[in-house]
Amino acid sequence: MKMQEINGLETKDLAERLEESVAKYNQMKFNHNVTPLENPSLIKAARRDIARMKTVLRQRELNK
Repeated sequence: MKMQEINGLETKDLAERLEESVAKYNQMKFNHNVTPLENPSLIKAARRDIARMKTVLRQRELNK
């Protein structure tokens, strides 16, 4: 997910998408530990997307 997409979302939608992404990330990590994923770089990309979303949410919280 790109920063333009993240910035375009409303705060409520962004928080919901963050929860979904965290759940998906945790599931990917669990599945990778059981049987390795074909593309383990997806875990890295998911972690970075989560960090981007958290950053934008924090910026919005501080700018209130």
